[in-house]
Amino acid sequence: MIIANWCVLVACALPVITVGLAKSSSARLARHAGKYNNHNPREWATTLTGWQQRANAAQNNGFEALPLFIAAVVLAQQAHADQGHVDSLAVLFIILRVLYIGAYLMNFSALRTLIWTGGIATCVGIFFMA
Repeated sequence: MIIANWCVLVACALPVITVGLAKSSSARLARHAGKYNNHNPREWATTLTGWQQRANAAQNNGFEALPLFIAAVVLAQQAHADQGHVDSLAVLFIILRVLYIGAYLMNFSALRTLIWTGGIATCVGIFFMA
């Protein structure tokens, strides 16, 4: 499979992995309050604080970033753009998303914004290869 396509799969998995950290941690941290509730996960999310709340927000942002990234990769491939360049930018996007998640979890808001901007710019770069 083409590297960029693998990157699409990884980009789809990252939000799930991110919130999974908060869910698994909350199950270990408390026996009662704050424990992950699979019967009502959205209500559980409103009770989060600290890095777990930021993990949930990073999950949401990950899902928000997906449409542009997927569209950019698909359109560039349909336009027969140089696959090596598409692959390189797709890998860069994944690296930036992982850094973004790390910055979000550590509450480095200014750095997070810079990384997010780089991720969007990467998607736009792929998009303009189409």
